[in-house]
Amino acid sequence: LACSHHHCAFPVNRNELCVWNTATAQPLFLSGHRCSISALSFGSKINPLLVCSASHEHVIVWDLDECTQKVQEGFTPRGIVIGTLLGMVLHIRFSPDDQQVAVCAGNQIYMLSAKNEAVLAELDGHLAPVTAAEFCTWEKSMLISVSEDRSFKARKLYLFFFNLKVWDYSTSQLIYQSGIITAFPLLSLLIDEENKQIITGCAEGQLWIFSLISDHNYRCVAHIDIKKEQEKFCNKVWKSGKEKGEWQNNSKLCKKDKRPEGSVEASLPILLIEHCDFFECFHNEENAYSSQNTRYFWIGTSTGLLIINLATFELEAFLSYRDYSDLSIRIARSCALTRKAASGKVLCLITSMFEDMIAVLEVNLAALVRTQHSDFLPCRNEKSLSVIARYRIIKCFLSLLDDGFVYLALRSKNTVKDKPLVFHNKIKSSGYTAAPRMTMFSPNTNLKTKEVSKSKTSCKCKNKEYPLESYPPVKYEKEISVTGKPTPIFCVQYSGDGELLACGQADKTVLILNSNLTDVHSVFSGHDGAVSSVGWSHDRKWLVSGSEDRTLRVWSICNKEPALILGKEKFHKTVRFAQFYFIDTFILLCCGAELHLLSFHLDTTKDDVKRYKQRSICKLVQKFPMTSTMEITSLSAVNEFYSYIVLTAGSNRALEVFDLNAGCSTAVIQEAHVRSVHQICQNKGSSFSTQRPEAYNLFLTTAAGDGIKLWDLRTLR
Repeated sequence: LACSHHHCAFPVNRNELCVWNTATAQPLFLSGHRCSISALSFGSKINPLLVCSASHEHVIVWDLDECTQKVQEGFTPRGIVIGTLLGMVLHIRFSPDDQQVAVCAGNQIYMLSAKNEAVLAELDGHLAPVTAAEFCTWEKSMLISVSEDRSFKARKLYLFFFNLKVWDYSTSQLIYQSGIITAFPLLSLLIDEENKQIITGCAEGQLWIFSLISDHNYRCVAHIDIKKEQEKFCNKVWKSGKEKGEWQNNSKLCKKDKRPEGSVEASLPILLIEHCDFFECFHNEENAYSSQNTRYFWIGTSTGLLIINLATFELEAFLSYRDYSDLSIRIARSCALTRKAASGKVLCLITSMFEDMIAVLEVNLAALVRTQHSDFLPCRNEKSLSVIARYRIIKCFLSLLDDGFVYLALRSKNTVKDKPLVFHNKIKSSGYTAAPRMTMFSPNTNLKTKEVSKSKTSCKCKNKEYPLESYPPVKYEKEISVTGKPTPIFCVQYSGDGELLACGQADKTVLILNSNLTDVHSVFSGHDGAVSSVGWSHDRKWLVSGSEDRTLRVWSICNKEPALILGKEKFHKTVRFAQFYFIDTFILLCCGAELHLLSFHLDTTKDDVKRYKQRSICKLVQKFPMTSTMEITSLSAVNEFYSYIVLTAGSNRALEVFDLNAGCSTAVIQEAHVRSVHQICQNKGSSFSTQRPEAYNLFLTTAAGDGIKLWDLRTLR
């Protein structure tokens, strides 16, 4: 499919091209292909307006003005054949000056002249069919393409595939190549000229934005989960409408429907990414969005159209095909949109996934946004969508329909950038300032004043703040070989005062070093497997270690013998993320999908008669299973002050918040990342700070294979 201004193009009877002028409602039929037409594209210029069609045997360029004149004179219009027997063509694109055509056929890209049959260059390197290609407007010789091999390449004429590859167009030499970014085929591509970025989408509803600025080395700027953003948008609008008592009977789109148990979750392929002429539709509005520099884009999926704000990466509007009774297409196989709005309306062309049917839609952008944003006053008798025509390919007829306008029953708040964050609804307290509800978690407040002041003084002397005016460290100062042969180090942990560094190694030992790496303080041995975790006590006198041998050991810094050993009979899987908790009152650890809370008493004295008998005691307080996961992949809890909040991440990509004071799970964030979270980090602050300790613990950072996210614990967002 292809759209341009008042024209849309689509194949008829497989090998015939129909170009329909929506202004005059007159179709133009063009014949010249013998095989099925598989790709279409309009030229970049209006005068003359060119359209290119491709099939297995021919690539043909048509001048629509000449073809229309030929038909009026009674002649059969003919196009210019610019390519022959190139293979299965999935995508074609004109250059900005309409002098060249990029033809994506199989794993290759052919650069053809738009004036005659001449192959200017052949670009190969993709391992799977190329699905999209775009010319870069500010670089004369740059082309970007994406492929089902999940890579993007750039040639100069650059080419992007899904590992990133950079090529020199004149020599076809490979300049740069990235790793594979996604597990799903890349289907769509768009170049943002203003921000010098490329936007690409895959078959699983994921969107990536890469920078094309020369100094940025094609780095990923943002990753957006369209499925998650769509669900969040709909849920927010449904809740907003339900609270106000509006649209309860009108909205099918945003009502939260639970998926039946055992059903299959459908994917959300991104079929199209196109510029959205957003502000042109609101040029007379007094209450239009404040930031006129914000960029908006259309996202075409198999189930509907979305408008995304490139500044906030949030949805501004969502149009679902299933909400319109006059539209018989519920799931689209392909989609095309006009870049420029005409009279505030955008022309959209979609084809059915299961039937040989094409629908021409007219989207009133202003009406669509008004029905979904309270910032815009609704106008009566204004329709957001009109199905102006349907075309059934098999029967080969074209008929105009009566106006089929339907309001979208949505509303959501406008996202305003650079404004103070204000919570209009009461947020349930996380409980940091409340008194503990269990005797088990009652902190010892009977500290002598001298002891507190002494602790403050010592802490003040030892702890050094990182100077804010300094640049982050980019070069290492020193390195040290900890063993005679190469040995992996699985975990490292600084002591609270920053004086010592503990390392858990694959050779079953725990190594204690001075923080400046000038001297080995101690070496603890006794584990029968690699040491997977180490943790310091708050008073820096003890060290806890967990191992692959399913044992837990607590070591005294002054003694190489373990003060406490918990054997294999206590744990059914590897002990991970062992640490002291609640200012050394408990020990926390993870074993499989369970969080263990242990109370302990350490006694290093020896009985001469029973010298080998352990006098330290450790008891299991409670086990907390994480919801619907096979294994806990990360754990975070504060030991620097009294906090009963524990955070875990699982192999199911979820985050879960445990309130150990209440002894239960309080919140679960499903699919916090696209991949499993491997690190949770909190700003733990200092227990001797003049500010409230709980103020430090309001934010956390999670890291996974898809990136890093910052979360607000007050709202779990």
